[in-house]
Amino acid sequence: MGSDVHRRILDVVARIPAGRVATYGQIARLAGLGGQARLVGYALHASERPLPWHRVINARGEISARADSFSETLQYRLLAAEGVVFDEHGRVPLARFRWDGEDDPSGPGGERS
Repeated sequence: MGSDVHRRILDVVARIPAGRVATYGQIARLAGLGGQARLVGYALHASERPLPWHRVINARGEISARADSFSETLQYRLLAAEGVVFDEHGRVPLARFRWDGEDDPSGPGGERS
């Protein structure tokens, strides 16, 4: 697999617009790696490339638990600063905030349906 697979994943993550989120599985599918959601986490962890990593969440709409709780808090704060809201269970309403995989022509802060 190696660097080409990681590059494909990271290229997808780089396209997630501000104020939107994508799931690990969704990124894997968009990178042509359906069923390989764990690879997305590995690629993000290994990357030194500046990316909007905080916009990647799990399929339940939650920030994935990490050994380092600082990263979870930082991710929450970064998403909230972009206007992403969390429900009473700490989940992002995916129907409202999930990125559709297309480049957002309205840019950051654009209208959301």
